[in-house]
Amino acid sequence: MAAATRRYDRWYAVKVLIIGGGQVGESIASDLAADHNVTVIDQSSDRAEELAYAHDVLTVSGDGTDISTLEEAGIEDADMVIASTDDDETNIVVCSTASAIGDAFTIARIKQTKYLNTWEAPEADRAFGVDNMVCTNLLTAQSIVRIVGLPAAVDVDPFAGGRVQMAEFEISEQCPVVDQTVEEADRYDSLTFAALVRDDAVVIPDGETRIHAGDRVVVIGSHKSVHNFADALEPAHATGSDEEVVIFGGSEIGYHVARLLGKRGFTPRMIEQDPDRARELAEQLPQAQVMESDATDMEFLEREHIDEADVVIAALESDEKNLLVSLLARRLGADRTVATIDTPSYVDLFQTVGVDVAINPRIVVAEEITRLTQSDKAENVALIESDKAEVIEIEVDADSVLAGRPIRESVADLPAGVVIGAITRNKEFVTPRGDTMIQSGDHVVLFVDAAAIEETTAKL
Repeated sequence: MAAATRRYDRWYAVKVLIIGGGQVGESIASDLAADHNVTVIDQSSDRAEELAYAHDVLTVSGDGTDISTLEEAGIEDADMVIASTDDDETNIVVCSTASAIGDAFTIARIKQTKYLNTWEAPEADRAFGVDNMVCTNLLTAQSIVRIVGLPAAVDVDPFAGGRVQMAEFEISEQCPVVDQTVEEADRYDSLTFAALVRDDAVVIPDGETRIHAGDRVVVIGSHKSVHNFADALEPAHATGSDEEVVIFGGSEIGYHVARLLGKRGFTPRMIEQDPDRARELAEQLPQAQVMESDATDMEFLEREHIDEADVVIAALESDEKNLLVSLLARRLGADRTVATIDTPSYVDLFQTVGVDVAINPRIVVAEEITRLTQSDKAENVALIESDKAEVIEIEVDADSVLAGRPIRESVADLPAGVVIGAITRNKEFVTPRGDTMIQSGDHVVLFVDAAAIEETTAKL
């Protein structure tokens, strides 16, 4: 996905207009309300009133494609317009209208990649009058693909052009690092144990902090070190493109997962019930094996040896079916299950009953849109557990508190809850240690607890 051409400083209160007060719009409004002047348009007057009460934002009830509704919401003075309804065409029309009558930076949430392809085409400069398009299906597929091949990983994000990775791992009773201290578990030269998420709280560890079963460990390091750590957590399932991956459902998300995995050298198997869709997918995905069948047919699953799968991905059109096939796959003996879930409140439920990783497309796209509104100092941002912390990549300038000082000194001037996880200099990885000197021009990846984000950003 193309990057935004402009950003607004997170801490400068701009006027943000959000069209669509559903789950995505509400999540964005909640994240931005503290630091921006936010107005939300929703067709339902009851929903608009609910959002105003819950998040202390201005609301307007009406049709977001109606010019009078947009004018009532102050579109002419808006600095940023975020179209986040469930309809692609509506979002594009809203952004096009905003571009025609004002100077707002526009972000359109879309599902279908055909609009993204048109927008990204070199000959279609700023197509539709949209400054940035955020594609739900593609972002979700990318999130799934990043965790395939990393045993126990529940989230993975790249930084510094892929030279640095942040990964979050679920620690099970069987993991070799259970009950070890961080010092005992840290056997990797280019890996930083940035944080533990324990009982919904963020713990910044030191060498004596003990790792418990049920913890989620956030590590930042080189691509090789993160993968080596993943392999150590699940030594029986070393990472690699020879992993057996099965995708249930030839949805748009399932298609993109298979396509992206194929680019990485995987040969996934896809199960799609509709014969016409299965035939279409077989033509479009030569690197995948497409099978026409009902994903809940136990005889078929046993015959196709789903029990031998390293990863099963449920990308059907129904939450209930995704839960069912995930549980069937685990019962048959598949190692890991990843399921897409349309209802955010189901995420914890799915993981409680046995799904290893539950990914909600609405949460994924809301986090991406929120990321685009982050501080202009940040090159890249990843959210931890939606709102508990952030991992931020910055390019250090001469005025930064980090520049020209060893890490142990500069960190002392930052608030509690900040960990320097990685440094790249001239595109080379530099392992951060207490006496490492940070130079102007370095790219630094930091873990920042939510409570420390504002103060940290101001000093960087």
